Amino acid sequence: MGIYEELQARGLIAQVTDEERIKELVNNGKATFYIGFDPTADSLHVGHFMALCLMKRLQEAGNKPIALIGGGTGYIGDPSGRTDMRSMMTPEQIQHNCDCFKEQMSRFIDFSDGKALMVNNADWLLDLNYIDVLREVGPHFSVNRMLTAECYKQRMEKGLSFLEFNYMIMQAYDFYELFQNYGCNLEFGGDDQWSNMLAGTELIRRKLGKDASAMTITLLLNSEGKKMGKTQSGAVWLDPNKTSPFDFYQYWRNVGDADVLKCIRMLTFLPLEEIDKMDTWEGAQLNTAKEILAYELTKLVHGEEEAKKAQESARALFSQGNADNMPTTELEEADFQDGKIDILAVLVKSGQASSRSDARRAVTQGGVSVDGEKVTDITTTYAPADFDGEGKIVKKGKKNFRRIVAK
Repeated sequence: MGIYEELQARGLIAQVTDEERIKELVNNGKATFYIGFDPTADSLHVGHFMALCLMKRLQEAGNKPIALIGGGTGYIGDPSGRTDMRSMMTPEQIQHNCDCFKEQMSRFIDFSDGKALMVNNADWLLDLNYIDVLREVGPHFSVNRMLTAECYKQRMEKGLSFLEFNYMIMQAYDFYELFQNYGCNLEFGGDDQWSNMLAGTELIRRKLGKDASAMTITLLLNSEGKKMGKTQSGAVWLDPNKTSPFDFYQYWRNVGDADVLKCIRMLTFLPLEEIDKMDTWEGAQLNTAKEILAYELTKLVHGEEEAKKAQESARALFSQGNADNMPTTELEEADFQDGKIDILAVLVKSGQASSRSDARRAVTQGGVSVDGEKVTDITTTYAPADFDGEGKIVKKGKKNFRRIVAK
């Protein structure tokens, strides 16, 4: 089985523009491919996870990845999947986020000895002359056709700024630049990027007349992965300072029964033969599958030692009600008003609720307990001394635990 057939068997491929040519390239290690990452935060999250795993798989098969950091497109913002315009970032914020991405990507991709490249589209986009772009690139784009793209159609009712309208042109220009200067012949991305990716292929063909040298491929679950990376308290980050290894493990340990085998197949590097044997698993065996998924992905992102710690802590937590490595939140003096903090503020501070209204719902619905005792009164308060010593164990739902201590 070639790497292309393996990607198909894992359910990763949704659409391609020239399947036979792409299959020949990737199976023979001849693909120089890129995936773009816009630096909208200072950490990658699980929505990027599938793309990183794909890059790792293809590199191990002899292909050359290009990780494109959107230091230039980050000034505009991708409208795909958005109901409103992104916040504008400063150049300093964008550069900081780019630096953070590079460090995290190095855990997945081997950049040594020219085996992979990391480039920043700020290197060419920020120096473009507006009139030159209009004359050289503008004639190759039909506004009517652009407006039929899903990423724009879903924004038309609420308003699409001219700034964001240019995003497709910028992404297309990226592929053109990478093709010209880095020999890049493939672009990978999520199914929500299909229109933008086709625009890049079309631009290359129109300007350079290359009929089959530049192709695109799209992954089935990248856009769904972005949804997978959201919880009530925000995104699940790859940075351990933003999402602890324990919380990362717990996120995957808590996936739904219907999704666990799909995630194992798509995201882990376990052999397909081993995964196929799990297809008949049900009941308690699915909990074992969830542990396998959580352990394998935590090991991939945070290393084997942290994965073992997280697994041991999770098992101890559910069997005994506590764990040495349970994530801990420290309350500061400013968190207490008149010497008290209420349960809603505790839940928000610990990240177990995204807002006071979210916390209120959890309490009134009976989903919150402190040291094993259910809390149903939203006015319940605590003093700093209540969190002395071992602190208090706050549980939201069945599996969301935090140790709360006071400084």
